[in-house]
Amino acid sequence: MTRTVISTEDAPIPGAPLSQGIRKGPILQVSGQLPFDPDTGEIAGATVADQTAQTLRNVDAVLKAAGAGWEDVVMLRVHLTGPAHLAEMNQAYAAAVGAPFPARTTVYMRLPPGLLVEIDALAVLDD
Repeated sequence: MTRTVISTEDAPIPGAPLSQGIRKGPILQVSGQLPFDPDTGEIAGATVADQTAQTLRNVDAVLKAAGAGWEDVVMLRVHLTGPAHLAEMNQAYAAAVGAPFPARTTVYMRLPPGLLVEIDALAVLDD
């Protein structure tokens, strides 16, 4: 099976040695997306809700570039800077992703200054 690089100008271009997404067969892995506005390169908002919404728009853009959608996502990993942000992130997440929700893991970690959330996705597409 061929490994296909997925890229789109509708999500931020990575500043690190990684692809926005990789598809191999029916499996699509979307790299961790951050809350950067792809048009301005700036962090979109100062709240967890604003940053979660932008981050999920970036995930969605990579999914669409691969011919996928939220219905294909089986797992999301959310990285937050602290547990105090969980409730606010959950509200923005639920509004953006919608039911039925994919499986999810949420972890807490240090992110670069100003960044409050990072999200990656695993999707399985019909061939």
